[in-house]
Formats: sequence, C-alpha cells, structure tokens
Amino acid sequence: MAEAKDPLFRYLALLQLIPRWPGRISTPALQEKLRDKGFEIDIRSLQRDLRDKLARRFPIICDETARPYRWSLDRDAAHGLPALDTASALALHLAESHLNHLLPQSVLDQLNPHFRSARDYLDGMERNGLAHWARRVRTLPNGKALLPAPLQPATWTLVCTALLERRQLRVDYLSRSKGEAKSLRIHPAGLVSRHSSSYLIGTANDYADLRQFALHRIQHAELLDEPAREPDGFDIDRYIEGGAFAWRQAPHEVELIADVHPQIAWLLNETPLSRQQSLEPLPDTNWQRLRASVPLDQETLWWIFGLNDQIRVHAPREWVEEIGKRLENLQGMYAEPAQCDTSRRAPMEDSPQAPTTERQGAEVQTAEEMP
Repeated sequence: MAEAKDPLFRYLALLQLIPRWPGRISTPALQEKLRDKGFEIDIRSLQRDLRDKLARRFPIICDETARPYRWSLDRDAAHGLPALDTASALALHLAESHLNHLLPQSVLDQLNPHFRSARDYLDGMERNGLAHWARRVRTLPNGKALLPAPLQPATWTLVCTALLERRQLRVDYLSRSKGEAKSLRIHPAGLVSRHSSSYLIGTANDYADLRQFALHRIQHAELLDEPAREPDGFDIDRYIEGGAFAWRQAPHEVELIADVHPQIAWLLNETPLSRQQSLEPLPDTNWQRLRASVPLDQETLWWIFGLNDQIRVHAPREWVEEIGKRLENLQGMYAEPAQCDTSRRAPMEDSPQAPTTERQGAEVQTAEEMP
C-alpha cells in the first residue's frame, strides 16, 4: 500500500492513536497499533516522529517519569480529525445537552474540547439559519433526572482502556453493604451506562460468575499488564436481555391486563408499552382495557406505580398482590403520620419513588455480596 509508505498518512494515523490526558499510551504500544494499521516503523523512527514532527506542531505531552515514555494529547486541545461539518456540529451540540444528564463530570471534561469545537463552529456561522436552530432545540430526560454519580478523575479512562485492551484492573471498591472499601482484581467484560450511573461488568479475583461494579464506587483503580480472563460465550446483549439490569422476577414474559385512564391510553397508543399490545374501550366509561406482553420485572412495575390512580391492574397476580401490600403500607403511614410504624415500609430498592437511585444499588448487589 502506498499509504503505508507515505509519512503523512502515518502521522495522521499516529495522531488518532494518541489519547487525551489523563489517558496515556507507550511508544511500544503505538508501534504495535501502527503495525496493525499497516505501518512498519522502528522504535527510534517512531520517537523522532513523535518528538521532532508532531510534538512541535500539536499539543502532545510526553510523560518521561517512567520507561517506556507515555504520550497523551493535552486535555483542552481543540484538535479533531476530520474537521466538523454543519450536521456534525449540530449533532454534537444536542449530544452535549443530553449527555450532561447521564455522564459524570470527569467524562464530560474529556469530551468538552469536541463540544467546544462544535459551539465555535456554529458561532462562526451567524448568517447561516442552521446555526440559530441549535439555540432553539433542547433535549429533555424522561422523568426526573438525577445528577450523574461523580467518579474519580481517572476511573473512566482506566476502565475503558482495560476493557478495550483486555487487561486486568486492580480496584479499591466501596462495598455499600459493609461501608468499607475492599481490593479486587477485576477481569472486564463489558460496560453499561444506565440513567445517571455506569457499571463495569466482569469477574473478580478467582470467581467465574459475572458481576456488576458501579464505577462511582471505585475509589482507586490501577491498570495491570496481565491479560483479562475472557468469560465463556459472553454476549452483552444477551446478558442485558436476560434481566441483569431489570431485576426480573421470572425469565418469561407475562400478559399485563389493566384498565387505564384515557390520557394513558392515548399515550400508549402513540408509544406502545410492547409490540404485543392492544387497547379496547370499556363499556360505560372512557377508560380502556390494556393488554400487553411485558417482562415480569421491577422496571415495568415501577412504571405502573408511577401512574398512580390512572391505572387499575388485573394481572399478573404477583403485581396485583404487590400493589395491594403497598396500599396497605401507605394507608398505615399516612393515617397517623406522627405515630406511623416505619418498619412496615417496603425496602427502598423496590420503591416506585426511587426508580433511578436505590434500584442501582440492587443491580450491583452481587458485587456487594462477594466474599
């Protein structure tokens, strides 16, 4: 390939391989990645490329405190390849407002140069009507959005690097049940961002079963050189569909039968609860009968609780009984507020009032129970 011999293409490939600080990559690792892209170059020539060619023209940082040297791009550098176009700039502008509700600040800090480039691009197009469109469009979260859980500054970068390079992580992980941190050696298998928190999926120490680790509970992380152990047949989509994040009560789906308020019926007619759904008018009322095939999980039950008195559930029987128990608890709590027995309250992990915060604790309970 002619491109493999042209230093210009090699420089471009090299720039794309250097991560932003606090991410770092060693000279031998860069050489290996360049070789994977078809560029053959010895270490000394690569060092000359980095020091004499690129570092003089781009904000590249060299960490010389350890051997081999490690390279990173300045965090605030407004460097991007390729250049933005109008559609990409608008997409990044909307993505920024959406991700502000989901990602921790340390991750947003790493993305800020891209967001800033998009804003600068749009601000430079004052005469273009599309630039004004960005000021008139916003994204809103579905329901009450909690603030993203804060992470240690380098945690996201280290976790992503370990996952992509299939390396082990040593972490100090805060146990929610024990209230203290414990040292774990994690073999990463996947990463899931959900609501305002992110979770690392993997095995720990010598255990073979997959567990979930909340990134905001990692107090310290260290990237190890040892290769991570690969789970047999792991597929992240099947893992999620199996109810890992939905707290399923059964592996099969059930038929939800309920009477719904006309406003809820209208909403479900536009945005169905499932692909197998029907709505039929009820006699002598403007309510409708809902039938839908849904998973028997807490996620759907929390949605039902959120509708309050705009839904009357008939099936499945498990949920009817659960709703009845909750009603009894609520009546007891509010009948005599000053003397109510708070011990009758259901666990917070089940609470429909806390669908994004406390249920996340339930999702990682397997990690918490690890010896």
